[in-house]
Amino acid sequence: MERAIRVGVIGVDHGHILGMAASMRAAGAQIVAWSTGVDTGDAERAAFRSLFPDVPQREEAAVLEDGSLDIILSAAVNADRARIAIAAMRHGKDVMVDKPGCTSLEQLAQIRAVQAETGRIWSVCFSERLQVESATLAGQLIAEGRIGKVVQTVGLGPHRLNAPTRPDWFWARERSGGILTDICAHQFDQFLFFTGSTTARVVSAHAGNVANAERPGFQDFGEVLLEGNGGRGYARVDWLTPDGLPVWGDGRMTILGTEGFIELRKYIDIAGRPGKDHVFLSDRSGTQYLNAEGAGKPYFAALCADILARGESAMPQAHAFLATELALSAQQMAEAAGQGE
Repeated sequence: MERAIRVGVIGVDHGHILGMAASMRAAGAQIVAWSTGVDTGDAERAAFRSLFPDVPQREEAAVLEDGSLDIILSAAVNADRARIAIAAMRHGKDVMVDKPGCTSLEQLAQIRAVQAETGRIWSVCFSERLQVESATLAGQLIAEGRIGKVVQTVGLGPHRLNAPTRPDWFWARERSGGILTDICAHQFDQFLFFTGSTTARVVSAHAGNVANAERPGFQDFGEVLLEGNGGRGYARVDWLTPDGLPVWGDGRMTILGTEGFIELRKYIDIAGRPGKDHVFLSDRSGTQYLNAEGAGKPYFAALCADILARGESAMPQAHAFLATELALSAQQMAEAAGQGE
């Protein structure tokens, strides 16, 4: 029997770390130690302790220097994730970071160089695909040829702002990275995955502030047009989910193929079926509803296997780099056009 992967955590500033660590544990890994920055909020610390009460908190240096650890997970402040990932790789550890993996093209260049130098895995947990069973099922349907060749993706990523709960760094562009770097990162990942694109470019990008005039440096709306060697894509992201919606966002993905299309209603079917992970398939034989519950979240077990076998079955390294580069390039394009102010 293969040994269990040993996991260290550095940075619990975003709640995504709970799902990342819990999913690794569900895949058979052991969460061994955790650390976080001095600015991490009490609520974030308490949430991690509640889920992992038996995992000791240690200094960051001690976690990095623990030779028994295989991988470091991080959902630190967005702008700090590159530093942590680089330190972890140089300490001989693989890395899984929350999205965005970094907040500037300069940081990405440094990560690329250190990954090439060390041969370690640098993977990004794009949770809107990797922790969503409807996305898993969509990938299976596409692989079966149910909609022919994928032509285009249309991804919608609305989020609820929950302004009173947000830490100071959330509002600071230099620390969050901007809306296209941050929440649109999910859309770049899905575009590449569902179209099978291995090269891509940003055709146009926009970021702006439409509903938060009291925070002039904040971006609450963004959209992007993409072109890849496997298809085209459009994405819209925002912080405009109304309080009346019973979930944080009506995340959707439509995947157009030459012989049909798939629509994912990931978190809610408005005024329709209860629950989440709704999949609608239309092809030559008709229209079908599928509940994706039970489709699984294979990324985490695959990552554990890759750590032992030095493989890329969970996420090709080139994919993690390209999805991140597209997000950063879109953000830069939007801001160069004088948007996002």
